[in-house]
Amino acid sequence: MYQTMMIPEFEQLIKKKNVNILDVREEDEFQSGHIDGAVNIPLSVFSETAERLEKDKDYYVICHSGSRSQLACQLLGSKGFTTTNIMGGMSAWRGDIV
Repeated sequence: MYQTMMIPEFEQLIKKKNVNILDVREEDEFQSGHIDGAVNIPLSVFSETAERLEKDKDYYVICHSGSRSQLACQLLGSKGFTTTNIMGGMSAWRGDIV
């Protein structure tokens, strides 16, 4: 199971505290602009690389619109991780990107 959060709420959250952001877009999408501090694990290789994540951390998962991040949250949730899907994704993001 995972939670969902809309972009405005997420933007307020990251102003208040440091969070673990997973960006599951493909590498070229990530390189074209991402949230500062986000870690890129493309969904296409997610099942092989997600094992490196720490289960005692909460992860906020983002993609372009929320569909791929939802799949990643489902996968992580089935493995015991605590995740939040950021609905609207980078297409709704209005903050700074690097």
